[in-house]
Amino acid sequence: MEMDSSSKAAALELFDVGPCEEPFRLGYLVGRKFSSMIQSRAAADLVLQRQLLPFARTPQAEPLIQAICSANRQRFPAHWEELLGTAEGSGVPVLHIILLNFRKEILPFIPKEETTPQKEAAADDDDDDDDCSDVLVVNDSMAIAAHNEDANTALLGHTYLVRARLPNGASFTAYTYAGELPSCAFGFNSNGIVRSTTFLSLLCMSCCGHKMTTNMSQAFTLNSVPPRLEEIIAGGIGRNLISRDLLEATSLEDSLDRICSCNTAVGHSYNLVDVISRRILNVETASKNRFSIHEVGKTPFFHANMYLHLQVEQMRTLSAGREEQPNSQQSQNQQFFRSWGILQMRNIRST
Repeated sequence: MEMDSSSKAAALELFDVGPCEEPFRLGYLVGRKFSSMIQSRAAADLVLQRQLLPFARTPQAEPLIQAICSANRQRFPAHWEELLGTAEGSGVPVLHIILLNFRKEILPFIPKEETTPQKEAAADDDDDDDDCSDVLVVNDSMAIAAHNEDANTALLGHTYLVRARLPNGASFTAYTYAGELPSCAFGFNSNGIVRSTTFLSLLCMSCCGHKMTTNMSQAFTLNSVPPRLEEIIAGGIGRNLISRDLLEATSLEDSLDRICSCNTAVGHSYNLVDVISRRILNVETASKNRFSIHEVGKTPFFHANMYLHLQVEQMRTLSAGREEQPNSQQSQNQQFFRSWGILQMRNIRST
């Protein structure tokens, strides 16, 4: 892993952990290592403090939270134990950790009440329209996944890298939000590494300005998508547990199976990278096991926070009150290239 000189002074802390025979132990060690940061994030997170926790204390929240816990514990028992271990190690109440990890699965069901300045501030912190974005390209001379990591202000100074060794000998590295499972942002693993004449680079630009280029085998980045309420299933599988499971994928096909076989509650956009086969896929998912796969080729592909190829009813109103008009994939690409100068990437060559 290499970081450019401009980011070395503010480098993310990297925690090496494992192998741990018990998933609870893995979560516990991560939680203990970053306990101060997790506690600070929980205290500063306006969405947690002003929306999720007040709702969680109401009678109507109980069946929803119970359904979420039951479904996800049954589908991913090991990752659920890791989540509980994170709560135990950090000293943060387990309810707070659950709410942080299932924020997107709970927020749509919070009743809309009279707006107050405090609620407006919390809602602005959870807007999807300025979340992460990616530009992807695969051609004869290069294969690149460039990811811009954006999130709400509560995460400033509240992220870290986890490099975990697993009992089976594999390992993963994940950019992690404090208190959440690795990783709801991006990560990669060592499964199936072989000597290859091709090289695929992952350039990740976080909201804190970090840049890193690294070799990997299986990798992914994520983009939020905004389905309408009627497209969301109450008590479905959470996105954080699906992405945690992706960190242990052994191939592109295995990654697809892990994504598409889950009864996801909300849906997500996954950018899957396979270094061995030199392929990049964008996978959009929605509830009721719906998914669509786009393989990236020579034409640069840009994905932000809207569905592009899966037919799903989605929210189109931005936080500033402007109406988001449906854009073609091509126009979104061109807009991104103009604003970020990505067209200059044609001069980049793989090494």
